[in-house]
Amino acid sequence: MNVLIPLVYDELKKLARSHLRRELNAITLQTTALVHEAFLKLAGSQQPLYENRAHFYGIASRLMRQILVDTARAKAAEKRAAAREVALADVPDGGPRPDRTLLALDDALNWLEKTDPQKARLIEMRYFVGMTAEESSTALSIPVHVARRDLRLAQAWLRREMASDRYSAAR
Repeated sequence: MNVLIPLVYDELKKLARSHLRRELNAITLQTTALVHEAFLKLAGSQQPLYENRAHFYGIASRLMRQILVDTARAKAAEKRAAAREVALADVPDGGPRPDRTLLALDDALNWLEKTDPQKARLIEMRYFVGMTAEESSTALSIPVHVARRDLRLAQAWLRREMASDRYSAAR
């Protein structure tokens, strides 16, 4: 594992920056903290065999997304717990609000993963890992035209889903 750290650290930081850049509201995690959290989870896991570079970064990206979702959920829970009566003068500045869009996106991606795992993986590979259709097709062992078609379908579904009334309260 010590040999792996210098080889992947810069790429993991790019991946973390990409995740954090997508957040509409400020998340209290910094890039380095997100990388370290993900790396601790990777190192603490039962050392799955990574099929290739894309597979490793896909797992790292999914872990980062889950860390951000967990952080947003914890902030939302703190906000609900703060519903007790407090004098207005005693209320501190709440700081950044939890990003409900991230939670809605996670719910939508989880639903897509249950109904069509390949489309969910293609979305993750494209938006969270930054893989091209060619790289995704190689990682999933599917033809490039199928990867492109399924990615377009998944993107359209995700846009429609996020614009629906179900997620309008998240914005």
